[in-house]
Amino acid sequence: MGDVDSAEEALWARSLKGDGDAFGALYDRHRDRVFRHAYRVCGDPHEAEDVMATAFLELWRRRSKVRVVEGSVLPWLLVTTTNCARNSGRAARRYRRFLDSLPRVEEAVDPAFGTLQDQLDAELAQALRSLNAVDLQLISLVVFEEHTLAAAAEILKLTPGAAKVRMHRARQRLKAALPEKRPEPTSIPLLEGGLP
Repeated sequence: MGDVDSAEEALWARSLKGDGDAFGALYDRHRDRVFRHAYRVCGDPHEAEDVMATAFLELWRRRSKVRVVEGSVLPWLLVTTTNCARNSGRAARRYRRFLDSLPRVEEAVDPAFGTLQDQLDAELAQALRSLNAVDLQLISLVVFEEHTLAAAAEILKLTPGAAKVRMHRARQRLKAALPEKRPEPTSIPLLEGGLP
């Protein structure tokens, strides 16, 4: 792991000097994890792509002020991704309110629209949006990105005790925000004389 850390530190040092190829290598190294994190927070793949792009743009734009943790820019990227997703969500809600205020013609609804996975993703994204920024970042770092609670506390500048309490309360809020019973997948009808 030391070689991986030192390779990333070397790429970051070159990026700080304006080396676009080194930054591109960092992008290739972290884009999948940043996208997955953005998708978990947003619940929409297209929005997640936009959020990921914004997070990497911020990494480049603010590279002289980025806080590197344990030789990696990934924790900074994940926190920034959460913030970008929240900003994107606020902008989308403002836009939606504007569109809803316009007169419109009734549209036909496609009954096949949406799948069980889309519904579950939307429920999780909605539950995650109910958390405050620090709790969302803490949940993201510990649960989704598998950082230790101590490492997440350091990244977020929290004491270990405060991180533990916040984590417990955030999990309780998520549990309360998620529906008790998941919808059952549609059953496949039995063929005459066949097995299910």
